[in-house]
Amino acid sequence: MRALDAIGHALAVAGSMTWQITWSLILGFTLSAVIQALVRRSTVERLLGDDRPVTLARATGLGAASSSCSYAAVALARSLFRKGASFTAAMVFEIASTNLVIEMGIILALLISWQFTVAEFVGGPIMIVLLAVAFRIFVRQQLIDEARRQADRGLAGSMEGHAAMDMSITATGSFWRRLFSRDGYTSVSHIFVMEWAAVVRDVVIGLLIAGAVGAWVPDTFWQHLFLTGHPLGARLWGPLIGPVISMLSFVCSIGNVPLAGVLWNGGISFGGVVAFIFADLIIIPILLIYRKYYGTRMMLCWPGCSTSPWCWPDTSSSSSSTGLGLVPSARTAKVGETGVVWNYTTYLNIVFLILAAALLVRFFRSGGLSMLKMMGGQPDEANPGHGAHAAAAGPAAEPGHAAHPGPGGHAAHPGPGGHGAHHGVTDS
Repeated sequence: MRALDAIGHALAVAGSMTWQITWSLILGFTLSAVIQALVRRSTVERLLGDDRPVTLARATGLGAASSSCSYAAVALARSLFRKGASFTAAMVFEIASTNLVIEMGIILALLISWQFTVAEFVGGPIMIVLLAVAFRIFVRQQLIDEARRQADRGLAGSMEGHAAMDMSITATGSFWRRLFSRDGYTSVSHIFVMEWAAVVRDVVIGLLIAGAVGAWVPDTFWQHLFLTGHPLGARLWGPLIGPVISMLSFVCSIGNVPLAGVLWNGGISFGGVVAFIFADLIIIPILLIYRKYYGTRMMLCWPGCSTSPWCWPDTSSSSSSTGLGLVPSARTAKVGETGVVWNYTTYLNIVFLILAAALLVRFFRSGGLSMLKMMGGQPDEANPGHGAHAAAAGPAAEPGHAAHPGPGGHAAHPGPGGHGAHHGVTDS
């Protein structure tokens, strides 16, 4: 009976956190879907061909706009690398698409404190600059060439089908005209659902782990682990232990935020929380995928080049925030068990759940289920792209992309073999 009570308490804590962040997740993924619907994947590939500062700035912006789960981001970065993007630009795109995203910033503000949102968007670019410098110094061209040969083998990792899909709109016209067209609605609904499908596992696991840890692990354990009795030691230790906990949690992307709230309440330093969140790309399953994608040497090089950039901005962010008085004085992350009450969270959840339902209906009525089944497909299958939602008077296909209209007027981008793919998508 005591065990059931403990499980019930953990599920209640997880459920409370879920209710707090539901509307923000839907809002974040909707905004991301709108941006992805209007930016062609071929445009991204064309802009990332070198590692000049302006190119890396583009990679950061485009990555932040194309938010996705860590596994899909890793697969997409490999796809960009194979299609001509520089290795550094592809890695910057990957980091930005998991750590500099709107929905994560909103959830950090809601669950923990707005100061962590500021740290995300300040520390992230610093981390990217330091990572680019580390790659320039330590990663030789020979190693990059070796990684490219390994990448061109096309070994499957995770979320390959999702990474290969281009669901952008090909129709011309103004931003609002394309967005509010029937094709725009379809494209946004497809991207919205596919992004949710990519991250839902990590979000659910992250909430369950955070609920269990918050309910079962006593505060004294965290206080000893995080050296809360030694202020200077805690500030230095936090950015080091944070990534270690992240690696051991096996949770990535947005799923890390609820557990970050538990760690913050337990006494980890400000920089430790940020380091924990930024370390989502060095969890063990992703390192094994790196080995498949780029070879053992590059897989071993990745944590070495990236650990210092993660720790430095987190330590500097913590020091700067402390000096400016921006570090929260209270540790009141919303990770406790609370009931549903009629407040702004409930009203926003109702509004955004209705929006999500409308997008789900559109997704299934327009043939999205067949795409959902392709998410884990192979990287070199002949039909990696999704119908591009071209209007009847849309422009001709891009050179090298001889798009063949499907039954619903969707043009599917050809795969690596040059074959046009039909998904049989229909517009209702």
